[in-house]
Amino acid sequence: MGEEIDKRATESRRVTRLIRLPEVQHRVGLGRSTIYRWMAEGKFPKPVQLGGYAVAWSEEDVQAWISAKLE
Repeated sequence: MGEEIDKRATESRRVTRLIRLPEVQHRVGLGRSTIYRWMAEGKFPKPVQLGGYAVAWSEEDVQAWISAKLE
């Protein structure tokens, strides 16, 4: 017979794509200053530090923020 697939194991392996600032700006329609101001105010997701001054946002976090704004 077949093996049952553990759905929790496959969900935990989901790859989160990281997107850089130009892509974030394009998706949310906001400028750099607004994004960083809203991050400081807790109104926008914080980025992940990639090293040095390079940062990127989780695509899932940005999409969740967009979905919340649409509700």
